[in-house]
Amino acid sequence: GKARRGSFLVVGDWGWDEVGHFNLYSRSCQQEIANKMHEKFMELGDVKFVVNVGDSFYHDGVSNRTDPQWDSKWRDVYAKELRSVPWYSVYGNHDYLKDPCACTGDLSKCAQVNPNTSDLDYFYMPNTSYYVELEHLKLEVIALDMNYYTWVNQTCPLTPCEEECRDNLKERNDAAFDLFYDRAAKSPADSLVVFSHYPTDYFWGFPDFLDELRRNDTHRIHFFGGHRHSVDQSSTTSIAPNDNWLSGGGGGWGCESWYSTEQGFVVGEIGADGVIATYPVVIDFDVCCKRP
Repeated sequence: GKARRGSFLVVGDWGWDEVGHFNLYSRSCQQEIANKMHEKFMELGDVKFVVNVGDSFYHDGVSNRTDPQWDSKWRDVYAKELRSVPWYSVYGNHDYLKDPCACTGDLSKCAQVNPNTSDLDYFYMPNTSYYVELEHLKLEVIALDMNYYTWVNQTCPLTPCEEECRDNLKERNDAAFDLFYDRAAKSPADSLVVFSHYPTDYFWGFPDFLDELRRNDTHRIHFFGGHRHSVDQSSTTSIAPNDNWLSGGGGGWGCESWYSTEQGFVVGEIGADGVIATYPVVIDFDVCCKRP
C-alpha cells in the first residue's frame, strides 16, 4: 500500500457494566469491537496511539487507581498489543460520577489523571485537557474536557458534591476552550486531532468554537466526539472543509436506533504527505443490538 507515517484508532463509550447499561445485554458487543480493534491494529502495523473519547467505565466511573474495573473493563478486554500505545483519553459524563475528580480541584486525587505519561498501564491523561505534539507525524493531539456546558445538569446532581462539581467542571471546560484556541493559533503541526466526549452538535451555543474548527488555512482539523452511541458523520454538525466523527459506538451503553445503529470505531491513516484519511470499522448489528 501507499507509504504512511502511521495510523491511529478512535473509540468511545465502551466500558460495559452488567448493572449500569441501556439496551446492550452483555459484554459481547464491547468485546467484539475490542477484537476488531486488535485485528485492525495488527493489520495496520503502525498504530501510534488510540483516541478514547470517554465514558470508559459505566455506570459511574472508577474510584481510584486500584479499582478492579481497570482490569475487568479495560485491561482484560483489549489485547496487550492495543494497550502498548498511549490511550489519549478524556473524562465522559459517566466517568465523573464517583471519581473523586468531580469533587476536588486537586488533580492528584483524580482516578484517571495520570501524570506519568510513559505508564501505559493507565490512560495517557496528564490533565483533564492537554495537548501532545507528535512532530514525526506532523500532528498534534488536543484533548478537551467539555463536560460543563454540554451535560452538567445530568452529571453533577449524581455526584456527592453537586456545587463543587459544577465549579470544577466549569473551570475545566473554560480551560479547555482556552487551550484549544491557544494551540490552534500556535501549533506548527499540519494536522490537529481534536477530541472531547461530546460531538460537534453539542457546541451550537459556541459558534466561534465551531468556526475555529472549520478553519483550514494553517492546519487540517479532525474532530472526534462520543456521548451518542454510534459511529457516523451524519448526526453531527459539519465542520467542512475539515473532518469530524461521532465515535461513541464502543459497545458500552446501548443501540439507540432512532438516529443510527453503527457500533465500532474509527481509523485514521496518516499519509506520507501528512494528510489523514479516516474511515469507520463497524461490526455486525446483531452482535450488539439484537435482544438475546
